[in-house]
Amino acid sequence: MSLATNYLGLSLENPLVASASPLNSKLDNLRRLEDAGAAAIVLPSLFQEQIEAAADAQERRMEIYADSSPEAQSYFPAAASGPYGVRPERYLDLVRRGTEAVSIPIIASLNGSSRAGWIEYARLLEQAGAAALELNMYHVPTDLLESGRDIEARYTEIVQAVCGSVALPVAVKLTPFLSSIGHFATTLVEHGAAGLVLFNRTLQPDIDLLHMRLTDTLELSDAAEMRLPLLWIAILAGRTRASLAASTGVATVTDVVKYLLAGADTVMTTSALLRHDIAYMTTLVSGLRTWMDERDIHSVADMRGMMSWQRSRDRSVYSRASYLRILEHAAQSTDW
Repeated sequence: MSLATNYLGLSLENPLVASASPLNSKLDNLRRLEDAGAAAIVLPSLFQEQIEAAADAQERRMEIYADSSPEAQSYFPAAASGPYGVRPERYLDLVRRGTEAVSIPIIASLNGSSRAGWIEYARLLEQAGAAALELNMYHVPTDLLESGRDIEARYTEIVQAVCGSVALPVAVKLTPFLSSIGHFATTLVEHGAAGLVLFNRTLQPDIDLLHMRLTDTLELSDAAEMRLPLLWIAILAGRTRASLAASTGVATVTDVVKYLLAGADTVMTTSALLRHDIAYMTTLVSGLRTWMDERDIHSVADMRGMMSWQRSRDRSVYSRASYLRILEHAAQSTDW
């Protein structure tokens, strides 16, 4: 039996990938993930705001101490830490040390919505030894004058610029809130994207009625959230030359299997590892092997895309006709 798969041109031992997470900011955890069976690791995202803040801070420090003696440089104030305590310069060090610590691919992640700093840091991450780069396209369009076309044009420009500046394979982590996901995905691939990660979760605030304020606590994903990425992976599988990575809602081996049947090349998980600890990766990998063995499936390649739009005998299940059938069935099975 072979669990091997290919993602972004990288040969992986199995399709399970540890996606960006606080767990992945520590060297010991990278080793533990490899030991638990992860085929690749995506590091926590380096945010555009961190890059810009670090650049601004450095410029201010240089201006303040421009006429001072060389010894004064040792008194430069430390740059503020970003998420997970990883500053831009430490992120590069994490890439370097991570690639030395484990034999599986280390994928760096950049998060932003403009070109600021992306090209420079993409090159630095390549030099640091990252096996690939994931662009985490996170943007909430609060400007009511900003059109969907404007947003997609900016994303496309970023992807083209980054892909043109590095030799690394680049994956794009998409938001599901696009006017035409299939068309936009095709456009990104035409402009250099080697892979698509479906989807990025947009963190949405809640309202604390007691204190009358917005709250932004992180909620771990669950299996109910996998329906949308499952749909679009099934629609795209076999119809794009890009690698497809499933993200969001992976709680059990059943979810892994569903994503592979839809057509995913890899299945990424974060919430399950945060809930159950890193060792749970072993449960997912062994569970996939058991599921395949019980059904006499010899390789991941054999099962990938079996339930995709391209290979489906009834493609209407992915379209408007399925919507009508669901409503009709609901009406027949209730007292409405």
